Amino acid sequence: MLSNIQIPSTKAVISAVASAAATAMVVRSVAKEFIPYEFQQFIAVKLRHFLSTFSNQITLVIDEFDGLNRNHIFHAAKIYLGTIITPSTKRFRVTKLEKETKINLSMERNEGLTDTFNGFKLNWQFISKQIPAKYAPDPHNHHSSRRRTELQFFELRFHKKHISKVIDEYLPYVLEKSKIAKDQKKTLKLFTLNRDGGGRTPWQSVNLDHPANFDTLAMDLDEKRTLMEDLKRFVKRKEFYRRVGKAWKRGYLLFGPPGTGKSSLIAAMANYLNFDVYDLELTALGSNSELRNLLITTANQSILVVEDIDCSIEMQDRMKAAAVAAAARGRDPYGYNQGSSVTLSGLLNFIDGLWSSCGDERIIVFTTNHKDKLDPALLRPGRMDVHIHMSYCTPCGLKMLASNYLGITEHPLFLEAEALIEMKKVTPAEIGEQLMKSDEPERALRGLIRFLGEKKEKENEEIKAPKVEQKVSGSEVMPEVSKILS
Repeated sequence: MLSNIQIPSTKAVISAVASAAATAMVVRSVAKEFIPYEFQQFIAVKLRHFLSTFSNQITLVIDEFDGLNRNHIFHAAKIYLGTIITPSTKRFRVTKLEKETKINLSMERNEGLTDTFNGFKLNWQFISKQIPAKYAPDPHNHHSSRRRTELQFFELRFHKKHISKVIDEYLPYVLEKSKIAKDQKKTLKLFTLNRDGGGRTPWQSVNLDHPANFDTLAMDLDEKRTLMEDLKRFVKRKEFYRRVGKAWKRGYLLFGPPGTGKSSLIAAMANYLNFDVYDLELTALGSNSELRNLLITTANQSILVVEDIDCSIEMQDRMKAAAVAAAARGRDPYGYNQGSSVTLSGLLNFIDGLWSSCGDERIIVFTTNHKDKLDPALLRPGRMDVHIHMSYCTPCGLKMLASNYLGITEHPLFLEAEALIEMKKVTPAEIGEQLMKSDEPERALRGLIRFLGEKKEKENEEIKAPKVEQKVSGSEVMPEVSKILS
């Protein structure tokens, strides 16, 4: 009976396949021409759904954007996949920006990669599609929009029995690993306000190459150790802050005379935590709302610095006093209030109000030369949690500076220099300037001793001389403002 079965010839099979392919092409062409696009998409979705019922695989789609906001999982996956190189991936993308120091690897568009987690495999596919150009509002700048011509997303495929492990274990693992990789590749940045108004954000940045660190900082050893422990404790207490209902931030006040190392300490904190630094000038802002917008655009894991906070508030008070006096004289008060109009209440809300919770793992550092000029409302815990007195140089600071500048830890002249330092008010900056004058330790230390014994005494006398105060009769307006109004 089997002998009666006729096997079709190769020519007949090829002819049948060609005929079926031609028919399929005709059907596809007719469908594309006469069937509405929406109906075609509906049929395609239903077909994929039908075929998926016969497959053990499940696919997660991870888009680049969720509405107008960046999808954190997408960018974490992009970083993470750049850290694993497997035989399944033939092409990688290599980038290095002009101002960066690290080389970055990432998956090339429309390439795939296989990863293994807890004994099962996961297949990643990076898909990129060109789309008609369209403009979408920029969530970081409400006055501008961004042009999009590309749609990017990841497809993650795995056996459907592992769905709970992927959601609960694998994706958090990807987030954690990407954070570590990002920190290792990170080039610290110093951000300042973008005064020309251009760009997508109100900030512009340069690389923060400041070499200061806690090992070389001319600061009391116990104070350094306490500060480092406080910083380390802060970054590890995310769940604690969430549990007690507080924003994950910490405020530091650095106060003391000029030249005592406040800026160097900020740089050392940034290098220790691997945090970017945002330099905020309150006098450059026009309103409380502008201050809030700036806060929103700062990144997590950053240090926000407000230097000379007493001067910023003092300048604001001067302009307000000028406006009040101008109004009393019948003049236009707005002509005398062209500076910052950030109020104290706006600053307080920025520090610990509702807007302060718009971000995680942030440190706010205020500096001042005159702590006594600050409003008590600024000084309480929750706003300025830690107060650090940056004092004049001590014998311990001298040894640290000598080690940094001269490469020595002991010298017979140390005793004489230390005795003078305990008697005089001299800043680490002044000592550093003297030690830089010679590479020979003996000559440099003798020059420092001569400076402390001769020149510094004259300077101390000038500081003690009584100052003539200028006052305006019947008003507390500062001299500069009274000159404007006269």
